[in-house]
Amino acid sequence: MAGSDTFAEIIDGDVFNYYSNGQWNKSSSGKYVPIINPTTRKTHFKVQACTQEEVNKVIESAKTAQKLWAKTPLWKRAELLHKAAAILKEHKAPIAECLVKEIAKPRKDAVTEVVRSGDLVSYCAEEGVRVLGEGKFLVSDSFPGNDRTKYCLTSKIPLGVVLAIPPFNYPVNLAVSKIAPALISGNSIVLKPPTQGAVAALHMVHCFHLAGFPKGLISCVTGKGSEIGDFLTMHPGVNCISFTGGDTGIAISKKSAMIPLQMELGGKDACIVLEDADLDLVAANIVKGGFSYSGQRCTAVKVALVMESVADILVKKINDKVAKLTVGPPEDDNDITPVVTESSANYIEGLVMDAKKKGATFCQEYRREGNLIWPLLLDNVRPDMRIAWEEPFGPVLPVIRINSVEEGIHHCNASNFGLQGLKDSGIGSQGITNSINMMTKIKTTVINLPTPSYSMG
Repeated sequence: MAGSDTFAEIIDGDVFNYYSNGQWNKSSSGKYVPIINPTTRKTHFKVQACTQEEVNKVIESAKTAQKLWAKTPLWKRAELLHKAAAILKEHKAPIAECLVKEIAKPRKDAVTEVVRSGDLVSYCAEEGVRVLGEGKFLVSDSFPGNDRTKYCLTSKIPLGVVLAIPPFNYPVNLAVSKIAPALISGNSIVLKPPTQGAVAALHMVHCFHLAGFPKGLISCVTGKGSEIGDFLTMHPGVNCISFTGGDTGIAISKKSAMIPLQMELGGKDACIVLEDADLDLVAANIVKGGFSYSGQRCTAVKVALVMESVADILVKKINDKVAKLTVGPPEDDNDITPVVTESSANYIEGLVMDAKKKGATFCQEYRREGNLIWPLLLDNVRPDMRIAWEEPFGPVLPVIRINSVEEGIHHCNASNFGLQGLKDSGIGSQGITNSINMMTKIKTTVINLPTPSYSMG
């Protein structure tokens, strides 16, 4: 399924090609990577298994294309990004269909992701023109100990080749949030999509191809992590890495060269509920925050720390809302859909069983069929349970009862995770302006002036 005729050229037989030097290519490996549909647990798509030699060629062409792109005026870069955004939105249906099949994202959420991605690309084009269109002019008096003989101009210039590695849960949105800042800044981009989500990412890259970006500027390589993962992240031709995902990011940051890194990793996002809270509002937001896309979001609510005096009432309100969540395949727009892989489901089950063994209160019966896990609220969770600290990335929410706000804050601060960009949650923030700043370096030009004459005549 190539989605539509527009995408016909990106598939060869039943294997999706990788993208390099402005065209869609088959890998010389003759191998492919299967993509398992989380709902059927059967192979749904196949993508090329690229070789290290192919990665070398991709990075070589990325370096060549970047040199010319860096000379392209900002308004022209922005124009192409706006064009890509429009094409992306135009093809939201076939791309969303891939998200439904690859990552079991409910159809309405899948369409929203693609539209949001288009909006993000357009916003980045505008913001980039503003951020990068300004330099700084320093007058002579900013040079201490010197005569008034210097002017200084500073501007932002690109780093070179940016490697972007998005996660399975937002393979389009979190890819463009790296691609757009890199391109507007004058960099070239090499995208290594997640296996689950690779086909949606290839469709998205094709929208950039159709927009008419120069050859070699954007590449998308698919393949086995064991074959090309470390090879890419440790490649001497890569000048910057932007990564979103889990523990792999910590390994990347240890192995990568001395280059700028942007790491958006795991989290244990906490919600602290005090006695004076509006409990109906709290319950609605905890259910939305904890269970939308089956909890597979880095910004999901992953632990509720609730004051003992209101815990019984709140847990009942949350339970009433959880009971109304629909469970089933993503094609039917259910609230809770299968988690992405069997290993994810097994990990979630391990956390649930540990909580059961240690005496947590199960507000629903634990139920699982294949990768589909029914939503579960766990009350009376204690700090000796793994679920109190670990990130399930699934539809399971622990409630920890507390007796003071200090106790709640202490629990949050004791976590290995911080908010975005802190502790084990990563390095730096992935907002558009921050990304542009991270993907550029400051170039300083000092102009020496003639020595002034001090005669008073």
